[in-house]
Amino acid sequence: MRPRSSLLALAVAAALAVATAGCAPLATTVEIVLKHSRFTPAAIEVPAGVPVTFVIRNADPIDHEWIIGDGDIHQRHRTGTEPVHDEKPTEVTVPALETRTTTITFDRAGVFAVVCHLPRHEAYGMVGSLRVR
Repeated sequence: MRPRSSLLALAVAAALAVATAGCAPLATTVEIVLKHSRFTPAAIEVPAGVPVTFVIRNADPIDHEWIIGDGDIHQRHRTGTEPVHDEKPTEVTVPALETRTTTITFDRAGVFAVVCHLPRHEAYGMVGSLRVR
């Protein structure tokens, strides 16, 4: 009887492996509050290869941006003239007292800056970091 139960356990394990092969990892949601010209939380960690939905709520009576990227992206925004961001999931405009949602799948690990580039917001301290593991 012992060989039969071992064979059954092996068959069940193989069936589970086949059933879960190719399944996408579960999505994750991160809530961010913009208040007093700060990001809360200021430091975020998310997994690579998993869709991450960011729910960004602006609790301030002024507009903000939530832009993720490397140094080149942020330098372009510091000197650029893009008043509104609606097309790239890593660049979001969040009007005063409103909420925006964006979903991003990061394909590689790394650390990225999160910055609001509206006039004087970065200098005031509206910066954060996003670590993809």
